[in-house]
Amino acid sequence: MTESPLATEPPLFRDPVYDGATDPTVIRHHATSEWWMLYTQRRASVDGPGVAWIHGSRIGLARADGAGRFHYAGTAQGLDDPRDGPGPHTYWAPEVVRIGEEYRMYLTVIRGVPDRWEGHPRIIREYRSDDLVRWRVVGDLTLSSDRVIDAAVARCPDGRWRLWYKDEADGSTTWAAVSDDAERWRVEGRVIGGRPHEGPNVFALGGWWWMLVDEWRGMAVHRSTDAVRRSRQGGTRSVILGDRGVRVDDATVGRHGDVVVDGERGLLFYFTHPEWNGTEVEQLRDPARRRSSVQGAVLRVVGDELLCFRNEPVRLSNENGKANSS
Repeated sequence: MTESPLATEPPLFRDPVYDGATDPTVIRHHATSEWWMLYTQRRASVDGPGVAWIHGSRIGLARADGAGRFHYAGTAQGLDDPRDGPGPHTYWAPEVVRIGEEYRMYLTVIRGVPDRWEGHPRIIREYRSDDLVRWRVVGDLTLSSDRVIDAAVARCPDGRWRLWYKDEADGSTTWAAVSDDAERWRVEGRVIGGRPHEGPNVFALGGWWWMLVDEWRGMAVHRSTDAVRRSRQGGTRSVILGDRGVRVDDATVGRHGDVVVDGERGLLFYFTHPEWNGTEVEQLRDPARRRSSVQGAVLRVVGDELLCFRNEPVRLSNENGKANSS
């Protein structure tokens, strides 16, 4: 049997500091036309009590070269808010969109560096920037609980902005808030219940609006005509990235992704835990098992279904940027 030429192709990115790049979001820089990735710089190589290694993370920056490989470019600046008290603090899951003349980032913030999951409020905070590097605090969003993470933002066909997020206090379900001007937000309510999940991602492709959510066994696919009312894609294609990819570090399930719409296709950026089988949490006590890699897959709409071509080469074009997707 001939080995696939992709079997030796490396992942799109690995964090050179802690080897814990997760939760990627990709956007084109308006001034340079370069593609930038912002990601949770999880401290995978750091030993410590409990889940402290998942906390204390900064937001990493990476820039793509002409071949579509991303290279480390430091961390986002200006994230700390004096109202939080002395740091370090924890930053997760950046969601970045360009509205008007500014970039806006909706970021999960946890005060301090907890070593356990329970007892630590999580909020979503808005920041703004002119260059994707230096950020200023706008304020905290008042949402459905004090256990909210993983924002996604898009302007919907009704002309209103919506922000989707995971509410851990409601059984790890997806909720939405709505705004006429992306300035003042009002909670609309739960939009996806059922099986616990996280990391909602919303984008328009092929005449439909799609939402992906991470079920920790791959990403569930939900389809909509208006980005408000949705139904789950049925059959064996209700979950994507649950199979094995052939690239290096891509043989486990794909997690917490972000889609860039590029013409008639979507480019899905996600991460994997190459050394973890995804079920035995005890394995993650070993720092050697915690590392993560950012990968890419191609999405296409065929009929009324969203199909994932995990092993196709991912190449970012020089023409189209990220529009109403995150």
